[in-house]
Amino acid sequence: MPLLTLTNISKRFGPTLALDGVTMSLDHGEVHALVGENGAGKSTLMGVIAGAIRPDSGAMEIEVGAHLESYSPASPLDARRSGVALIHQELSLCPHMTVADNILMGSEQSRWGRIDENRHKARALEILESFSSASQRAIDPGARAGSLPIASRQVVEICRALAFRARIILMDEPTSSLPCEDVARLFGLIRRLRDQGIGVIYISHFLEEVREIADRCTVLRDGKSITTAGLESLTDGQLIRLMVGRPITDLYTDSHGSTGSELALEVRDLAVDPAVKRASFKLIRGEILGIAGLIGAGRTELVRALFGLIRARSGTVSIGDNLIDAGVGAPADRIAQGLGYLSEDRKGEGLATALSIADNVTMTRFSKCSRAGWLRLEEQAKQVEAWLKRIGIKARGPAQTVRALSGGNQQKVALARLLYQDADVLLLDEPTRGIDVASKAAVYDIVRECASRGKAILFVSSQIPELLGLCDRIAVMHRGCLSEARPVSEWTPELILKAAVGGEESAAEM
Repeated sequence: MPLLTLTNISKRFGPTLALDGVTMSLDHGEVHALVGENGAGKSTLMGVIAGAIRPDSGAMEIEVGAHLESYSPASPLDARRSGVALIHQELSLCPHMTVADNILMGSEQSRWGRIDENRHKARALEILESFSSASQRAIDPGARAGSLPIASRQVVEICRALAFRARIILMDEPTSSLPCEDVARLFGLIRRLRDQGIGVIYISHFLEEVREIADRCTVLRDGKSITTAGLESLTDGQLIRLMVGRPITDLYTDSHGSTGSELALEVRDLAVDPAVKRASFKLIRGEILGIAGLIGAGRTELVRALFGLIRARSGTVSIGDNLIDAGVGAPADRIAQGLGYLSEDRKGEGLATALSIADNVTMTRFSKCSRAGWLRLEEQAKQVEAWLKRIGIKARGPAQTVRALSGGNQQKVALARLLYQDADVLLLDEPTRGIDVASKAAVYDIVRECASRGKAILFVSSQIPELLGLCDRIAVMHRGCLSEARPVSEWTPELILKAAVGGEESAAEM
């Protein structure tokens, strides 16, 4: 008997048919992957199962005792009472509350009507320690959630779902911000849950993850369930074709090496307390320079300091012919100097999700669609409409709010802002995090096109294959120190990982 069944689930949001007759099932002790492009309906389906979205039609049944009963949760709390917990793709923590309060929200450890702080923290620590190891301490349950880095916040989000001892756990891109060692621990935990008979529905854009952890997969495309099959019966190429309706080939090209010589950006002895100890590099126009390294090595702090978001302790930055003190200047100054920045935290600071696509695309260069200090709305809409077509953003139009878009289309909007800004130097921090294969291909095309037009690109990524496939040169960050940038032909995945773990000297020994 299955643990959960879904039959002909449909949901419409205005003119958009998000789910169109989806049918699937989840067995006891099964990890069932849900794959498809951004916008295929995966997160909407998760919301339906978790009680956050009411379907327009269709039926769900959940196993209770030895038989199936109708399942129609009126709210997420109702779903949790039925044993269903959801781990969201976009983090939904309360930043002002402690880690323990976030994990145990709704299942607080109380006594006589008041929270028992000792039991409360002990229970949270017990859950957190499933992610700890001999080399890495568990997250402090008394820390404020908003003070944690993204990877740690992701762990807290996962632990919150586990606190309810659910029978069904829905995981929507749970590894998007996790380093390799945390992914391995998460998979170990998922296997233990599976051995206990718990069912897991798992969304991921990383096919290698799906193959490692899932038993079966269901492919969604345009809101429809295309097929359900065992992973052993489908190749990656077949999966991608089912997901996008066409084959995706040549994600990367073999044409490495910028032929230009004009210096766009030079950084000398940059230091940012406490994350960056020493970083120096040169970036040429028409070049894609990759920055590799483990999460916490200082890559993001390096990029944020270059853009003026955090203050550098020392060092100099040359933007073209303009030499400046790295510790002086704000983002507005960097924009005026020709820098554009794409944040790894798309929801938190990369986009104004409550505003329209038009406002997001043009906000760093309103002067192009204004006159005498007044914004010309018709001209703004006309210009943004052209970018929607050029980049392939799937939207109803420039007036649509960004939060109504899929993750991949939101990422394209963030890139469209940099292109509209016409920045000379693009600082891209994890530009493909949490987006599907087809959207990644589109982002790679945009990045390559920018390089071909003479833009200089700093490309920070945790994904070694995309660094090797896309970049002209690569430098590796290790404990705040940036290695010398070398041509991509001199790097292998093993060398990059060795330099990230043990520094440049360790890589040189291989």
